[in-house]
Amino acid sequence: MKFNLFKSKTNKQTVAFYNIENLFDIYKNELTRDLDFNPTSEKRWTVKRYNNKLRKIGYAISNIGRQETNTHPAIIGLAEIENEAVIKDLLASKHLAKLPYNYVHYDSKDERGIDVALLYDHKKFSVLHSEIFEFSFHTEDDIDHTRDILWVKGLFLNEEVNFIVNHWPSRRAGNNETEHKRQAAAAYVEMIISKIKTDKPDAKIVVMGDFNDDPSSKSVRQLVSNQGLFNPMETLISIDRGTTVHNFEWNLFDQIIISHNFFERKAKSWRYVKANIFDPDFLKQSDGKYKGTPYRTYVGKRYKGGYSDHFPVYMILKKK
Repeated sequence: MKFNLFKSKTNKQTVAFYNIENLFDIYKNELTRDLDFNPTSEKRWTVKRYNNKLRKIGYAISNIGRQETNTHPAIIGLAEIENEAVIKDLLASKHLAKLPYNYVHYDSKDERGIDVALLYDHKKFSVLHSEIFEFSFHTEDDIDHTRDILWVKGLFLNEEVNFIVNHWPSRRAGNNETEHKRQAAAAYVEMIISKIKTDKPDAKIVVMGDFNDDPSSKSVRQLVSNQGLFNPMETLISIDRGTTVHNFEWNLFDQIIISHNFFERKAKSWRYVKANIFDPDFLKQSDGKYKGTPYRTYVGKRYKGGYSDHFPVYMILKKK
Protein backbone atom coordinates (compact mmCIF):
# COMPACT_ATOMS: atom_id res chain seq x y z
CA MET A 1 0.00 0.00 0.00
CA LYS A 2 1.36 3.43 -0.95
CA PHE A 3 0.70 6.49 1.15
CA ASN A 4 0.43 10.01 -0.18
CA LEU A 5 3.12 12.35 1.12
CA PHE A 6 1.68 15.61 -0.21
CA LYS A 7 0.71 18.54 2.00
CA SER A 8 -1.79 17.56 4.68
CA LYS A 9 -5.45 18.31 4.16
CA THR A 10 -5.71 20.49 7.23
CA ASN A 11 -9.52 20.57 7.24
CA LYS A 12 -9.66 16.78 7.72
CA GLN A 13 -8.42 14.82 10.73
CA THR A 14 -8.38 11.18 11.75
CA VAL A 15 -9.70 9.74 15.02
CA ALA A 16 -8.69 6.10 15.52
CA PHE A 17 -8.86 3.19 17.92
CA TYR A 18 -6.42 0.27 18.05
CA ASN A 19 -6.22 -2.80 20.30
CA ILE A 20 -2.48 -3.45 20.02
CA GLU A 21 -2.46 -6.96 21.55
CA ASN A 22 -0.54 -7.15 24.80
CA LEU A 23 1.99 -4.33 24.67
CA PHE A 24 3.96 -5.50 27.71
CA ASP A 25 7.47 -4.54 28.70
CA ILE A 26 9.99 -7.32 29.38
CA TYR A 27 10.00 -6.98 33.18
CA LYS A 28 8.13 -9.10 35.71
CA ASN A 29 5.36 -7.39 37.62
CA GLU A 30 4.55 -9.27 40.81
CA LEU A 31 1.14 -7.60 41.09
CA THR A 32 -0.24 -8.75 37.75
CA ARG A 33 -0.39 -11.86 35.58
CA ASP A 34 2.32 -10.92 33.09
CA LEU A 35 4.55 -13.98 33.56
CA ASP A 36 4.35 -14.79 29.83
CA PHE A 37 6.01 -11.51 28.92
CA ASN A 38 9.62 -11.69 30.03
CA PRO A 39 12.78 -13.09 28.40
CA THR A 40 12.80 -16.36 30.38
CA SER A 41 9.15 -17.23 29.87
CA GLU A 42 7.87 -19.80 27.39
CA LYS A 43 7.03 -16.93 25.02
CA ARG A 44 10.61 -15.60 25.27
CA TRP A 45 9.53 -11.95 25.24
CA THR A 46 12.95 -10.40 24.59
CA VAL A 47 14.16 -6.84 24.07
CA LYS A 48 14.47 -7.55 20.34
CA ARG A 49 10.89 -8.77 20.09
CA TYR A 50 9.62 -5.89 22.19
CA ASN A 51 11.39 -3.31 20.03
CA ASN A 52 10.11 -4.99 16.87
CA LYS A 53 6.56 -4.73 18.22
CA LEU A 54 7.03 -1.04 19.06
CA ARG A 55 8.36 -0.26 15.60
CA LYS A 56 5.55 -2.10 13.82
CA ILE A 57 2.73 -0.68 15.93
CA GLY A 58 4.24 2.79 15.52
CA TYR A 59 4.29 2.37 11.75
CA ALA A 60 0.68 1.23 11.70
CA ILE A 61 -0.51 4.09 13.90
CA SER A 62 1.32 6.73 11.87
CA ASN A 63 -0.50 5.65 8.70
CA ILE A 64 -4.08 5.27 9.90
CA GLY A 65 -6.23 7.61 7.81
CA ARG A 66 -3.23 8.99 5.94
CA GLN A 67 -4.77 8.37 2.53
CA GLU A 68 -7.70 10.63 3.39
CA THR A 69 -5.80 13.34 5.29
CA ASN A 70 -2.15 13.02 4.16
CA THR A 71 -1.08 13.16 7.79
CA HIS A 72 -0.93 11.09 10.98
CA PRO A 73 -4.07 10.63 13.12
CA ALA A 74 -4.85 13.39 15.59
CA ILE A 75 -6.43 11.12 18.22
CA ILE A 76 -5.85 7.41 18.91
CA GLY A 77 -7.50 5.35 21.62
CA LEU A 78 -5.43 2.32 22.62
CA ALA A 79 -6.22 -0.95 24.38
CA GLU A 80 -3.93 -3.56 25.94
CA ILE A 81 -1.26 -1.19 27.26
CA GLU A 82 0.61 -2.54 30.28
CA ASN A 83 1.81 0.74 31.80
CA GLU A 84 3.02 4.27 31.19
CA ALA A 85 6.54 3.07 30.34
CA VAL A 86 5.41 1.16 27.25
CA ILE A 87 3.52 4.22 25.99
CA LYS A 88 6.69 6.30 26.32
CA ASP A 89 8.65 3.59 24.48
CA LEU A 90 6.01 3.47 21.75
CA LEU A 91 6.10 7.24 21.25
CA ALA A 92 9.90 7.13 21.12
CA SER A 93 9.90 4.40 18.46
CA LYS A 94 11.08 4.96 14.88
CA HIS A 95 7.85 6.01 13.19
CA LEU A 96 6.37 8.11 16.03
CA ALA A 97 9.42 9.80 17.55
CA LYS A 98 9.16 12.90 15.38
CA LEU A 99 5.39 13.26 15.71
CA PRO A 100 3.96 15.62 18.39
CA TYR A 101 2.09 13.00 20.43
CA ASN A 102 1.25 13.16 24.11
CA TYR A 103 -0.96 10.76 26.07
CA VAL A 104 -3.45 10.23 28.87
CA HIS A 105 -3.10 7.02 30.85
CA TYR A 106 -4.03 5.69 34.29
CA ASP A 107 -3.11 2.34 35.84
CA SER A 108 -6.15 0.11 36.30
CA LYS A 109 -6.71 -2.83 38.64
CA ASP A 110 -7.16 -5.24 35.76
CA GLU A 111 -5.85 -8.66 36.75
CA ARG A 112 -3.72 -9.00 33.63
CA GLY A 113 -2.33 -5.51 34.12
CA ILE A 114 -3.60 -4.06 30.84
CA ASP A 115 -5.09 -0.61 30.47
CA VAL A 116 -6.55 1.78 27.93
CA ALA A 117 -4.95 5.07 26.93
CA LEU A 118 -5.48 8.06 24.64
CA LEU A 119 -2.75 9.37 22.37
CA TYR A 120 -3.19 12.83 20.92
CA ASP A 121 -1.33 15.31 18.75
CA HIS A 122 -0.77 18.11 21.26
CA LYS A 123 -0.68 20.68 18.43
CA LYS A 124 -4.28 19.76 17.59
CA PHE A 125 -5.75 18.70 20.94
CA SER A 126 -5.38 20.08 24.45
CA VAL A 127 -6.72 18.24 27.49
CA LEU A 128 -9.23 20.09 29.66
CA HIS A 129 -10.15 17.18 31.93
CA SER A 130 -9.40 13.45 32.23
CA GLU A 131 -10.89 10.87 34.54
CA ILE A 132 -11.08 7.10 34.92
CA PHE A 133 -14.10 5.11 36.00
CA GLU A 134 -13.21 1.87 37.76
CA PHE A 135 -15.24 -1.03 36.45
CA SER A 136 -15.44 -4.29 38.42
CA PHE A 137 -17.81 -7.12 39.36
CA HIS A 138 -18.45 -8.23 42.92
CA THR A 139 -19.13 -11.85 43.78
CA GLU A 140 -19.61 -13.54 47.15
CA ASP A 141 -15.93 -14.48 47.32
CA ASP A 142 -14.04 -11.98 45.24
CA ILE A 143 -13.91 -8.79 43.17
CA ASP A 144 -13.37 -9.27 39.44
CA HIS A 145 -11.45 -6.22 38.22
CA THR A 146 -11.43 -5.32 34.54
CA ARG A 147 -10.17 -2.39 32.50
CA ASP A 148 -11.13 1.10 33.57
CA ILE A 149 -13.16 3.35 31.27
CA LEU A 150 -11.25 6.51 30.36
CA TRP A 151 -12.90 9.88 29.75
CA VAL A 152 -10.89 12.71 28.22
CA LYS A 153 -12.40 16.11 27.45
CA GLY A 154 -10.41 18.61 25.45
CA LEU A 155 -10.22 21.23 22.75
CA PHE A 156 -9.80 19.60 19.37
CA LEU A 157 -8.58 22.47 17.17
CA ASN A 158 -10.62 24.88 19.31
CA GLU A 159 -13.80 22.80 19.58
CA GLU A 160 -14.64 20.88 22.75
CA VAL A 161 -14.92 17.11 22.20
CA ASN A 162 -15.26 14.26 24.70
CA PHE A 163 -13.56 10.90 24.14
CA ILE A 164 -14.56 7.78 26.10
CA VAL A 165 -12.11 4.90 25.67
CA ASN A 166 -13.24 1.35 26.47
CA HIS A 167 -12.06 -2.25 26.63
CA TRP A 168 -15.09 -4.24 27.74
CA PRO A 169 -15.00 -7.70 29.39
CA SER A 170 -13.95 -10.53 27.10
CA ARG A 171 -15.90 -13.54 25.87
CA ARG A 172 -13.22 -15.97 27.08
CA ALA A 173 -15.64 -17.80 29.40
CA GLY A 174 -18.32 -17.88 26.69
CA ASN A 175 -20.45 -15.26 24.98
CA ASN A 176 -23.69 -16.03 26.80
CA GLU A 177 -21.93 -16.47 30.14
CA THR A 178 -20.27 -13.04 29.91
CA GLU A 179 -22.90 -11.04 28.05
CA HIS A 180 -24.24 -9.47 31.25
CA LYS A 181 -20.81 -7.98 31.95
CA ARG A 182 -20.74 -6.11 28.63
CA GLN A 183 -24.31 -4.93 29.14
CA ALA A 184 -23.20 -3.59 32.52
CA ALA A 185 -20.29 -1.84 30.80
CA ALA A 186 -22.71 -0.25 28.34
CA ALA A 187 -24.86 1.00 31.21
CA TYR A 188 -21.76 2.44 32.86
CA VAL A 189 -20.85 4.33 29.69
CA GLU A 190 -24.40 5.66 29.62
CA MET A 191 -23.83 7.01 33.13
CA ILE A 192 -20.65 8.76 31.98
CA ILE A 193 -22.46 10.28 28.99
CA SER A 194 -25.25 11.51 31.27
CA LYS A 195 -22.62 13.09 33.51
CA ILE A 196 -21.10 14.87 30.51
CA LYS A 197 -24.50 16.06 29.26
CA THR A 198 -25.46 17.37 32.68
CA ASP A 199 -22.72 19.96 32.33
CA LYS A 200 -23.16 20.48 28.60
CA PRO A 201 -26.34 19.12 26.98
CA ASP A 202 -25.00 19.58 23.43
CA ALA A 203 -21.60 18.02 24.15
CA LYS A 204 -19.84 16.29 21.28
CA ILE A 205 -19.05 12.72 22.34
CA VAL A 206 -16.95 9.95 20.80
CA VAL A 207 -17.21 6.47 22.36
CA MET A 208 -14.45 4.19 21.12
CA GLY A 209 -13.05 0.84 22.12
CA ASP A 210 -12.80 -2.89 21.91
CA PHE A 211 -16.30 -3.77 23.05
CA ASN A 212 -15.87 -7.55 22.66
CA ASP A 213 -19.29 -7.32 21.05
CA ASP A 214 -20.42 -6.55 17.51
CA PRO A 215 -22.55 -3.54 16.47
CA SER A 216 -25.59 -5.84 16.47
CA SER A 217 -24.98 -7.14 20.02
CA LYS A 218 -27.36 -6.21 22.82
CA SER A 219 -24.78 -4.18 24.77
CA VAL A 220 -23.84 -1.94 21.85
CA ARG A 221 -27.41 -1.55 20.60
CA GLN A 222 -28.47 -0.66 24.14
CA LEU A 223 -25.85 2.09 24.35
CA VAL A 224 -26.59 3.52 20.91
CA SER A 225 -30.36 3.48 21.33
CA ASN A 226 -30.57 4.80 24.89
CA GLN A 227 -28.17 7.68 24.28
CA GLY A 228 -29.28 8.61 20.76
CA LEU A 229 -25.86 7.87 19.27
CA PHE A 230 -24.79 6.90 15.75
CA ASN A 231 -22.68 3.81 15.08
CA PRO A 232 -21.02 4.06 11.65
CA MET A 233 -19.51 0.59 12.12
CA GLU A 234 -22.86 -1.15 11.60
CA THR A 235 -22.37 -1.29 7.83
CA LEU A 236 -18.70 -2.37 7.85
CA ILE A 237 -18.88 -5.94 9.10
CA SER A 238 -19.38 -8.72 6.54
CA ILE A 239 -18.74 -12.41 6.14
CA ASP A 240 -15.19 -11.70 4.96
CA ARG A 241 -14.30 -8.48 6.78
CA GLY A 242 -14.06 -7.28 10.37
CA THR A 243 -11.44 -6.33 12.93
CA THR A 244 -10.69 -9.68 14.57
CA VAL A 245 -11.26 -13.36 13.80
CA HIS A 246 -12.33 -16.24 16.02
CA ASN A 247 -12.79 -19.76 14.67
CA PHE A 248 -12.55 -18.37 11.12
CA GLU A 249 -15.47 -15.99 11.70
CA TRP A 250 -15.06 -12.23 11.55
CA ASN A 251 -16.16 -9.93 14.36
CA LEU A 252 -16.18 -6.15 14.52
CA PHE A 253 -15.48 -5.69 18.21
CA ASP A 254 -13.52 -2.47 17.62
CA GLN A 255 -15.84 0.46 17.06
CA ILE A 256 -16.13 4.24 17.12
CA ILE A 257 -19.58 5.57 18.03
CA ILE A 258 -20.52 9.26 17.92
CA SER A 259 -23.16 11.74 19.04
CA HIS A 260 -25.51 12.96 16.30
CA ASN A 261 -24.25 16.54 16.47
CA PHE A 262 -21.27 15.44 14.38
CA PHE A 263 -23.71 15.69 11.44
CA GLU A 264 -24.60 19.33 12.06
CA ARG A 265 -23.35 21.78 9.44
CA LYS A 266 -21.95 24.57 11.57
CA ALA A 267 -19.04 26.86 10.79
CA LYS A 268 -15.76 25.87 12.48
CA SER A 269 -17.35 22.70 13.84
CA TRP A 270 -16.26 19.09 13.35
CA ARG A 271 -18.47 17.09 11.00
CA TYR A 272 -18.43 13.34 10.38
CA VAL A 273 -17.22 12.27 6.92
CA LYS A 274 -16.64 8.50 6.98
CA ALA A 275 -15.51 5.53 9.06
CA ASN A 276 -13.56 2.46 8.09
CA ILE A 277 -11.42 -0.47 9.16
CA PHE A 278 -7.70 0.12 8.61
CA ASP A 279 -6.68 -3.21 7.10
CA PRO A 280 -3.92 -2.73 4.52
CA ASP A 281 -2.03 -5.80 3.37
CA PHE A 282 0.94 -5.21 5.68
CA LEU A 283 -1.34 -5.78 8.70
CA LYS A 284 -2.56 -9.12 7.32
CA GLN A 285 -1.28 -12.68 7.43
CA SER A 286 0.12 -13.16 3.93
CA ASP A 287 -0.29 -16.92 3.47
CA GLY A 288 -1.61 -20.15 4.91
CA LYS A 289 -5.10 -20.95 6.15
CA TYR A 290 -5.24 -17.66 8.07
CA LYS A 291 -4.37 -15.53 5.03
CA GLY A 292 -6.04 -12.12 5.19
CA THR A 293 -6.58 -12.17 8.94
CA PRO A 294 -4.67 -9.89 11.38
CA TYR A 295 -0.92 -10.55 11.42
CA ARG A 296 -0.49 -11.32 15.11
CA THR A 297 2.45 -11.00 17.48
CA TYR A 298 1.75 -14.44 18.95
CA VAL A 299 -0.53 -17.35 18.20
CA GLY A 300 -0.73 -19.05 21.56
CA LYS A 301 2.87 -19.39 22.71
CA ARG A 302 4.23 -19.29 19.15
CA TYR A 303 5.90 -16.05 18.11
CA LYS A 304 4.75 -14.74 14.71
CA GLY A 305 6.36 -11.28 14.84
CA GLY A 306 3.33 -9.39 13.56
CA TYR A 307 1.35 -6.40 14.73
CA SER A 308 -1.83 -7.30 16.58
CA ASP A 309 -4.76 -9.71 16.58
CA HIS A 310 -7.00 -6.72 15.83
CA PHE A 311 -7.17 -4.26 12.95
CA PRO A 312 -7.54 -0.58 13.91
CA VAL A 313 -10.69 1.37 13.12
CA TYR A 314 -10.93 5.05 12.32
CA MET A 315 -13.17 7.90 11.29
CA ILE A 316 -12.51 11.05 9.31
CA LEU A 317 -13.79 14.39 10.58
CA LYS A 318 -13.93 17.60 8.58
CA LYS A 319 -14.13 21.21 9.65
CA LYS A 320 -15.02 24.13 7.36
